[in-house]
Amino acid sequence: MKIVVDKAIPYICGVLEPYVEVKYLGGADIGPADVVDADALVIRTRTRCDRSLLEGSRVKLIATATIGCDHIDMDFCNTAGIEVCSAPGCNARGVLQWVAAALRHIVDGDGGACGDYTLGVVGVGNVGSLVSRYARHWGFNVMECDPPRKAREGGDFRELEELARHCDIITLHTPLDASTYHLVDDTLIDMMHDNAVIINASRGGVVDNMAVMRSGHRYYFDVWEGEPNVEQSLASGAAFATPHIAGYSEQGKANATAAVVGAVARYFDLPLNGWYPSGVESVEARLISWNEMCDTIDNYFDAHSESEHFKRHLADFEQLRNSYHYRKEYF
Repeated sequence: MKIVVDKAIPYICGVLEPYVEVKYLGGADIGPADVVDADALVIRTRTRCDRSLLEGSRVKLIATATIGCDHIDMDFCNTAGIEVCSAPGCNARGVLQWVAAALRHIVDGDGGACGDYTLGVVGVGNVGSLVSRYARHWGFNVMECDPPRKAREGGDFRELEELARHCDIITLHTPLDASTYHLVDDTLIDMMHDNAVIINASRGGVVDNMAVMRSGHRYYFDVWEGEPNVEQSLASGAAFATPHIAGYSEQGKANATAAVVGAVARYFDLPLNGWYPSGVESVEARLISWNEMCDTIDNYFDAHSESEHFKRHLADFEQLRNSYHYRKEYF
């Protein structure tokens, strides 16, 4: 049995080798010749899994160490009988802390208080629900938009246009699919008031990046259309600019790798169920106060320094991302 693994996935080296043949490759380098005799792929977002990669192969399982699957052609996989497993929620607290740093920057920069702001959370899943919970605890007024949840559950979910008209800050936490592509576009931006701020730590294509740049609105981006190729003017204009690392916490990465190892173990009946990387500290979740968060966040995520470094080294997007020193979660 053979498994092809993205070599940038942390903690996984040596875990599967006692039981299967493992081939490590760069995610963007995995091609048809590499997977034709593979039984499974363990990947990240940089491997586009579609007919051109998979047709004629013996792949039966794709385990992606990511929360989303927009890099995977699910229709083809379903037709071909390929099971797909992801790691939903694995990095939710890492993204929460990235968003927290952005919120502190906004509030401090304006000289205001949390209660002065209405925060619109678009997509209230694993990440968005955490952002909402902490934001309310910190004193923000929160409005939520999640059409799929509203259809399933009812509840006080608002229309996106209502958030655009009433929110001072909009933060996006949706998957990328046909329904969310360019969710924030010229039309929606025109509904927003002049000082409204846009935060995107979901997927680049959820926001029409150039429309936001043209609009003059402040924006905090971790994800970008066309990444790893990012327009210099777009990055330079961002209040925060980082190379798709919002969820890159030590615990988040350990959770993701544990999820894909678990998926492989279950599918192929390997004795690895319950495996978790040794040496990764478990952190108890707690509702930290706004003042404590503001006083400590730079010790874990120096957003200003990381943003300025990225803006100076845009061409090194992949290297910066793949060699990123994982942050420690602390709330």
